[in-house]
Amino acid sequence: MASLSSILQTPTSIVSSSSTSNSLNLQQKGFPFLVKVDRRPERKRSFVLKSALDEVNVLDPPPPPSENAKSELIASLKLKLLSIVSGLNRGLAASEDDIQKADAASKELEAVAGPVDLSSDLDKLQGRWKLIYSSAFSSRTLGGSRPGPPTGRLLPITLGQVFQRIDVLSKDFDNIVELELGAPWPLPPLEVTATLAHKFELLGSANIKITFEKTSVKTKGNLSQLPPLELPRIPDALRPPSNTGSGEFEVTFVDSDTRITRGDRGELRVFVIS
Repeated sequence: MASLSSILQTPTSIVSSSSTSNSLNLQQKGFPFLVKVDRRPERKRSFVLKSALDEVNVLDPPPPPSENAKSELIASLKLKLLSIVSGLNRGLAASEDDIQKADAASKELEAVAGPVDLSSDLDKLQGRWKLIYSSAFSSRTLGGSRPGPPTGRLLPITLGQVFQRIDVLSKDFDNIVELELGAPWPLPPLEVTATLAHKFELLGSANIKITFEKTSVKTKGNLSQLPPLELPRIPDALRPPSNTGSGEFEVTFVDSDTRITRGDRGELRVFVIS
């Protein structure tokens, strides 16, 4: 058996992994096993790094999306929404499932784009906007969630294009509706354009309040030479409680060519610039 002094005098033979002769000497002197310690710096660093990763999982936060990536995502979500509502005849042909899909697609677009602030950029509303979808039209009345003439056989009214004409300087807000009124045979149907004139004001950053002023009707086609007819306004005392002559809605998304609004009665509307 090796003495304690002989062991202390040969520490390098125990820790060296490169000397074969020293290893054999240790085994001949009675050591039943050989202890090998790898002291290469790179191995030690690898061991420490692996231990740290095994004990603590640290994930770096993902980088914020670039402006280009956000713009591409918004364009994709807009296309998705327009594809959903394009075949619904402005909402008149929408089923309950169609309404839910349009609402979900709108919310997805609104979430990515973020809140609208018109207080510093009201010019975004300027122009003539074409209505391509209204969730309220699924009620089968031209007034949507408000009282309006029904569509169908009892009163043959065909809804044409619907526009909103907004002037941010004069605060004019006109709803323009093209209608085709059925007439007894052999008379042709009567084509008219009804303009519901309003004034608007901005409430907060994205809420719009409109106040009704008057309605004028202009004939089209063979009768287009007739002057516009201004319909008398119903006195406020005779108005039903549901038709006060004013309304509010929130602009939840707007850019250079698309606008989404949500009305005070839950009505979702989608417009494109015309």
